[in-house]
Amino acid sequence: MRTRGALSASGASVLLLALLVLVPIVVLLAAWQQEQWATWQHLLDTVLWRLVGNTLFLMVGVTAGVLLLGVSLAWCVATLEFPGRRWLQWALLLPMAMPAYVLAFVMVDLLDYAGPIQTFLRQWLPVLPDFSARHPLWVVITLSLVLYPYVYMLARLAFEAQGRAVLEQARILGDTASSAFFRVALPMARPGIAAGLALALMETLADFGAVSIFNFDTFTTAIYKSWYGLFNLQAAAQLASLLLLFVVVALWLERRGRSRARYSEIGGRQTLRSRPRLAWGVTLFAFAVLFLAFLLPVSRLLYWVIDNGLMQVDARFLNLIWRTFLLGTMAAVLVLTLAGWLAWVKRHQPSPSVSVAVRLATLGYALPGSVLAVGIMISFSAVESWLADLGVGIVLVSTLAALLLAYVVRFMAVGFGPVENALQQVRPSLVEAARTLGASSAEVGRRVYVPMMLPGLLTALLLVGIDVMKEMPATLLLRPFGWDTLAVRIYELTAEGEWQRAAAPALTLVLLGLIPVMVLTRRRSARLS
Repeated sequence: MRTRGALSASGASVLLLALLVLVPIVVLLAAWQQEQWATWQHLLDTVLWRLVGNTLFLMVGVTAGVLLLGVSLAWCVATLEFPGRRWLQWALLLPMAMPAYVLAFVMVDLLDYAGPIQTFLRQWLPVLPDFSARHPLWVVITLSLVLYPYVYMLARLAFEAQGRAVLEQARILGDTASSAFFRVALPMARPGIAAGLALALMETLADFGAVSIFNFDTFTTAIYKSWYGLFNLQAAAQLASLLLLFVVVALWLERRGRSRARYSEIGGRQTLRSRPRLAWGVTLFAFAVLFLAFLLPVSRLLYWVIDNGLMQVDARFLNLIWRTFLLGTMAAVLVLTLAGWLAWVKRHQPSPSVSVAVRLATLGYALPGSVLAVGIMISFSAVESWLADLGVGIVLVSTLAALLLAYVVRFMAVGFGPVENALQQVRPSLVEAARTLGASSAEVGRRVYVPMMLPGLLTALLLVGIDVMKEMPATLLLRPFGWDTLAVRIYELTAEGEWQRAAAPALTLVLLGLIPVMVLTRRRSARLS
């Protein structure tokens, strides 16, 4: 039994975590109280409308790209038999391990005037048309290749849940195969597709490394330039608040996509349909996407690493790996602890206020890292000034605490999902049976909760850890002096055009990112078997 006081204390702790997400947003909105007319006039005369146009172009282009790749591949894998389907169904998730900024600098190198593609074309074509390696279309293609697995994964689950019977009924009623797909299968899978699309759009809005490499100015690059170029933190905050409008639009699209959703499951997976004439075409299409999104960049990185000397690992590189791993571990353990507490309070002390607080606490994934960085920097600067007025000299800005706070707010949702699902696996009847047999609270936790929740806890730990290791904007803006990571080093080298020197840290990040992808694939295979 729990007392009202214990419930109030738990609810207050959850509300406090929710404030961690709300404070940066409130601080950004409050930045409009300070006039920055000269800065805004400069932005209006130079880049503001280009920033808005580029951001909208990215949103529309990536939406089309991830829907085309994700939905088509999910449909083929879920409903068709084709050569290589057994390994392609999990291999198509491998691009999730590829940071967008890594694929970006590989694409620029391959497509550049001195790169292998243009060099080859000049040998065979008498006249080579205008060919820019930094055309905006390549930005859209790069982000689409990296982000389509979000749509592919959720759409595939939705298509597999429909089964074959519902499509056969549509065919009996006179629909063609294509008509049955667009009128029956696609609307039924819309909730999962909308959720995956929202994730892809949020990652697009949060991207900083890829757009910087392509010299494609968006709000994230403008925030960085306002901060480090104009040294105007208030202007950066106002730009970050405008970026939130695009985030709100992405969230609204996701909610609208699922507002009238009705889930239907027809007996799980059925026998897959086989179309021999299309089989090899589907295989070539799936392999081409996998090749462009993962195999080609990994091969290029390996070539650079071997060409520059495979064993060139100095003390600085080892320190980069250590700091990257240390930050990922600290943030993952902290997020796992807080997410576990959120899930525990939500389950054992449910109330409307707790439910709202949990939703707010897990909303941080929708906030780009640059937005969080600006909000946290302003908040910590204000606290520093307040403490200084009281005679307390404490440094908070550009400290490890500020960086870890950004990670916690940004990736709380990533850790909360697996933890909550793992906690739901522990049925109350099992806990009651253990208590009836005389087990203490500590024994119930050690012998019931921990063993049953361990897979979900490990999944959350890996997902958060790898996301933190790959995160660039917040790390670049908030890192303490001397705390460079692999992602920061990649940015520094690619900003100078040192593609080959960036290959070793990039390949290391890709290999680290493969770990959670393999874990997710293995768990998915285990559930299907």
